[in-house]
Amino acid sequence: MIIYHLVPKKFYERQIKNAVYLPKPFAQEGFIHCTKDADEMAGVANRFYKHERGPHVYLSIDTRKVKAKIQYDDTAKKYPHIYGGLNHDAVVAIKMARRDPEGNFLPPETKRGK
Repeated sequence: MIIYHLVPKKFYERQIKNAVYLPKPFAQEGFIHCTKDADEMAGVANRFYKHERGPHVYLSIDTRKVKAKIQYDDTAKKYPHIYGGLNHDAVVAIKMARRDPEGNFLPPETKRGK
């Protein structure tokens, strides 16, 4: 299964040299936020990150390749959390997070052509 994560492009590019990817809030939260659905990823991006300027990227993550524990902490099972560093080989695609003219994030493109 593919899950999605949003990150500022420059921050992710600096993380590639590390053994694993860890987002800025990992030290406080203890996990990496993800979504199970591309449309939900855009919704989360707009609720929490719309005000952030600068380019962002969507990471498409193959859950079968993730070495850390993945757990759903919501009853709807929409938001998988990765409890540990994300091994880079689990990231199967890195796509620019596109925005509409009003600055709203658009969903990440999927193989279905979204």
